[in-house]
Amino acid sequence: MVEAAIFIVFPLCLAFAAISDLSTMTIPNRVSAILLAGFIVITPFSGLTLAAIGLHLLAGAIVFAACFALFALNVMGGGDAKLLTASAVWFGLNASLYEFLIYVSLFGGLLTVLILVLRKQENTILAMNLPLPRLLFTAKKIPYGVAIGLGGLIAYPSSPLMQIALGH
Repeated sequence: MVEAAIFIVFPLCLAFAAISDLSTMTIPNRVSAILLAGFIVITPFSGLTLAAIGLHLLAGAIVFAACFALFALNVMGGGDAKLLTASAVWFGLNASLYEFLIYVSLFGGLLTVLILVLRKQENTILAMNLPLPRLLFTAKKIPYGVAIGLGGLIAYPSSPLMQIALGH
């Protein structure tokens, strides 16, 4: 049962957040709340030690501090900050967190360039009637939840919880 929750909660929440951010430019608060609550409920039964759980929570606190600063500087949206923080808790303070953050950065850069190119070609794309969300053109922000989702899904197999669920 714990392994199933480890396999399902994190990926499902990230996929939902990415789709929501892409289509509405918002990430519902409940996604980040479910991620954090899911971690708190699952980990005592996962085999992680209390010290390891503490390091996972510390990872979230560190990422939260950085995200709060970026939010305060109007560089990052609140939904992105909450999603990144809640996701960091699932990785812990180890190499898998750095892997996650690197993937998020890479996908975020690619996503930003792609959206800027799309916005430059807005008239052509609209004339072609491509099924893209209208908000991609009208919003002045980037749906970074997509980058967080992709980065999280790719890095997740190396996370401590997945390693436990896989029996490694």
